[in-house]
Amino acid sequence: MLKKERHKIIMKEINLHNTVLSVDLSELLNVSEDTVRRDLKELSDENRIIRVHGGAISKSLVRPFMADESIYAHEEKKIIASKALGLIQNNMILLFEGGTTILELATQLPKNMNLTIFTVSPQVAITLSDYEKIDVYTIGGKLNKNVNIHTGASVINEISEIQCDICFMGVNAISIDNGFTDIDWETVQVNKAMIKAAKQTALLSISEKLNISKRYKVADLSNISYLITELDPKDKELSQYKKQIKIM
Repeated sequence: MLKKERHKIIMKEINLHNTVLSVDLSELLNVSEDTVRRDLKELSDENRIIRVHGGAISKSLVRPFMADESIYAHEEKKIIASKALGLIQNNMILLFEGGTTILELATQLPKNMNLTIFTVSPQVAITLSDYEKIDVYTIGGKLNKNVNIHTGASVINEISEIQCDICFMGVNAISIDNGFTDIDWETVQVNKAMIKAAKQTALLSISEKLNISKRYKVADLSNISYLITELDPKDKELSQYKKQIKIM
């Protein structure tokens, strides 16, 4: 495979999942990890990605407030956020994860709603700071720079003391057989705690992340209340999911 084609595939994976591991790219591209590391260095030198230990992350994940940073599938994420608003009622207690789709949801919240929102994302907390009627609580801990949310035992313990109405989370990968999965172990543990702390859980995902599985399992679809994508709920791509989960 030519380097140009490898770079194209790497960029697609980073745009889609925000985070990629060198070992996974090596398997996907059928090349050595040394080759992947060289590719990531070149893409980083071109200012297209941010290299981290063991892989790379999307620039939009780390610096979403910068006007010159494009957000992948932004129009689709706007549609998803707009749908998610339909679940939110006045005086609810909500739990927000992080990522660009959750940030879009935070941006679209009505200014006149009284809400209490807990979040593990410093970026989401900052976005919500403009809302006078929303009480915002940041659940602090170690900042996982690969996903830009707080993780660790202290975060999980704090989440366990919360009882919220709805938890809104982004998705790395979701499939019929393996459910909701991710590549980051620390994120998975926080996600599991968030699901336990909520009466209902809504997963916000662009359709490109459907029918994909990653190495660590977060939850079966039966443990999730809603799957919200940009697609029409009647879309045939969602037909198998509708048997296990509510589709929006």
